Amino acid sequence: MSLIIGHRGSRHLWPENTLEGFRGLLAAGADGVEFDVHLTADNQVVVIHDPTLERTTYGTGPVTQRTLAQLQSIRLHDSAESLPGLEQVLKVFQNSSLEVHIELKSDHAGHPYPGLEARVLSAVHQYGLGQRAILTSFDFAVLENVRRLDRSARVLFSVDHRTLDRAGGFKPAMRQVEMLPDVYVAVEHSLLKGNLQQFVLGCGTDRIGVWVVNGEADLTYWLTMNIRQITTDRVDLATKLRNLDL
Repeated sequence: MSLIIGHRGSRHLWPENTLEGFRGLLAAGADGVEFDVHLTADNQVVVIHDPTLERTTYGTGPVTQRTLAQLQSIRLHDSAESLPGLEQVLKVFQNSSLEVHIELKSDHAGHPYPGLEARVLSAVHQYGLGQRAILTSFDFAVLENVRRLDRSARVLFSVDHRTLDRAGGFKPAMRQVEMLPDVYVAVEHSLLKGNLQQFVLGCGTDRIGVWVVNGEADLTYWLTMNIRQITTDRVDLATKLRNLDL
């Protein structure tokens, strides 16, 4: 049975990457949450998808040019809240059973943040989430660095067409995957649907996930594939459809 993971806290139900959404997800029947992190000017970890502020907040400019205190004074669109820090989010899930998928993002210039992996790992262990946290990235070198810092860390490689292009194609990307024992692989839904057999042969269904799937027909299709996880903005619909099959 596939795990249901709430994308950015299930952003079609609540404002994305908000404490409101994360608290709502706790009662929604999901198996996990996915959210994104960036590094601030004062070397703190903030939860937001984009490297800049314009799309989801009333602020402007790169996230990394503001301190955490400055960012938390900026209100989010469609919410009374401001940007949450990583520790605030981890507190929400600390006493739950949900998997916590933390995507390590790049800065506004497309570069990985120096030290972000260590900061996130430290926070994860501080809140006792080492067994439930999965650190994810589109950048395989970031995941390699996570494992250098903590050999027991659970990691996930996010894959889309650009990821394969950067790796030099499917086979070189799978050779990368083979370098990290037990790495999970989550694939953009259209890419996975067109190449499912290849990915299954390379990884096995127990390590493959699909993202982001929201429509009833697509959710129903992927629920029959028995892959590890389905990442969705509609955890309500996904869990309802999964329950129909039980």
